Amino acid sequence: MYKKIVGWVMSMLAFAAVPQALAAAPDGSQLFADHCATCHAAPRGRMPSKEMLAQRAPEEIFLAVVAGIMQPERGDLSEDDVRAIATALTGKAPGTIPQPDPAANLCKVPGGPIDLKDGHWSGWGRDVENSRYQPDPGLKAADISKLKLKWAFAYPGYIIYGQPAVAGHRVFVTSMKGLVFALNADTGCTYWSYDNHTATRSAISIGEIPTKTGKTVALWFGDDKGAVTALDAATGTELWKVQVDRHPMALITGAPKLDGNRLYVPVSSNEEAAGLDNNYACCTFRGSIAVLDAATGKQLWKSYTVAGEAKVFKKNAAGMDIKGPAGVAIWTSPTIDTKRGLVYAATGDSYTDSDVDDSDAIIALDSKTGKRKWLFQAVAKDNYLVDCPGADGVNCPSAPGPDVDFNASPILRTQPNGKSIVLATGKTGEIYALDPAQNGKLLWKRKLGEGNPIGGIGWGSTADDANVYVAYWAGFMAAPGTAPGGITALNIVTGEPVWNTIGAAPSCGWGPVNCFNGQLSALAGIPGAVFSGSLDGHLRAYSTKDGSVLWDVDTFGRHNSVNGVPAQGGSINFGGPVVADGKLFVNSGYGRFIGKSGNALLVYSVDGK
Repeated sequence: MYKKIVGWVMSMLAFAAVPQALAAAPDGSQLFADHCATCHAAPRGRMPSKEMLAQRAPEEIFLAVVAGIMQPERGDLSEDDVRAIATALTGKAPGTIPQPDPAANLCKVPGGPIDLKDGHWSGWGRDVENSRYQPDPGLKAADISKLKLKWAFAYPGYIIYGQPAVAGHRVFVTSMKGLVFALNADTGCTYWSYDNHTATRSAISIGEIPTKTGKTVALWFGDDKGAVTALDAATGTELWKVQVDRHPMALITGAPKLDGNRLYVPVSSNEEAAGLDNNYACCTFRGSIAVLDAATGKQLWKSYTVAGEAKVFKKNAAGMDIKGPAGVAIWTSPTIDTKRGLVYAATGDSYTDSDVDDSDAIIALDSKTGKRKWLFQAVAKDNYLVDCPGADGVNCPSAPGPDVDFNASPILRTQPNGKSIVLATGKTGEIYALDPAQNGKLLWKRKLGEGNPIGGIGWGSTADDANVYVAYWAGFMAAPGTAPGGITALNIVTGEPVWNTIGAAPSCGWGPVNCFNGQLSALAGIPGAVFSGSLDGHLRAYSTKDGSVLWDVDTFGRHNSVNGVPAQGGSINFGGPVVADGKLFVNSGYGRFIGKSGNALLVYSVDGK
């Protein structure tokens, strides 16, 4: 009887505590007002507005704050607080959207050895020159109008970072959740998945390494904690993992570049965002290129963009030390000039007023030693932290720059006259042609659109033997339909326009908020055609002859996936389409700063066969 009474009392106490627990639940709207509204009440710099955030998945907002780009601004918010904010913004709690099982749709037959002679696209730019041009696509320009969806794959995590890589009839992809997949390129079934336990956005590079028994096809990728991982491409077995940079804000966004037995790794950081916190001791990060032995991960050399470690040079308004010089991150995959033994890297802005000479620049390094050979600086004194000059940004540089990094890999091409040329584009909205034989001398430049922190020229152009094809977006946080973008073909020798096609009006299929026609994603070229994605979710093919549209598909919306849950298409940005093995691969759903998020890998083939 005593036990029954005690049990009854305990149950009543628990029942009585329920309303109190509910009353004590975090108020997401108030937490947003207290911690987030300063930057997100309205569009501001790179910051999406509250209305834009409301269109996103709750998982995306939760992961961005807990483990992603906004982690430096999390402060004392608990995970429950972040969940409450995500729920208040989107009307849905994190965890309510079905997530795919990594073990779903496993291939019934082993994939077998990988033959790199088959159609492939390795890393960011396909080749060491970062041309983003596929000379042997297994697809004719005349057949592009017949492209239809062959299969779709739903990523876990509901935001897309990377870009597919293709080799040996397999497609390899990374994800925000840290999961890496090897899929059958014909059916989409999963050969293996690997959990990297941290957001992984770089494209994957593929190549051979020597082993005791011969050679093994391996793959390499970087992550948001500054590490590089090597896996056996056939099995997904980890070969090695190396911390390339130990700065707490270091991350790797550009694909490691494989050349022979050397892996060239670009290092970037989130310190540009961490500086928003007035209590953060800013700034100490230095961008770099690290070179690793591809087989072992052993570091061969490391070259910093900022020569010396940061030192205190002034106090901020709160009385805290400001250090510098700092920044000059390398966001993109480096380019290899095998003829001259050089590595070309594109740099970003400086974080402080302490002067540097190589921000917003193309740097040439000796591929064997890392010694700087020459540089071309497009914009000097671009000293910038996210949201500067904010209302209370005590860490802001005294004269904040325009934030117009080089955000695309340089392209190395051979002109019809046999001479080499380096083509570089960035957020200034300009393209620069440099002569590597004359220490980066400027041969020509052309302005295609207005520069700004997100617009201008996006993540990558493509070039064949005659022309370079450049997509751009002239507007920034503008009203729908008022910011024309487009794609232009330029003669690589003279820089003269061959043709220009203005971007189509945005479809706005997912509503009027944040609906743009900007073409910021990297391009892909094949003989006769160039593929370009748009922020409104459209993917188009343009004729290299005259710029006419050969094919236009809207990737937005739900697609039946091969792994069990709907694949949601959205904006196409950052990583671009990839063409290999007779198929077109594209990620749809990049909405990190602007645009509509999603989780779809879409694969197109002629008649869907």
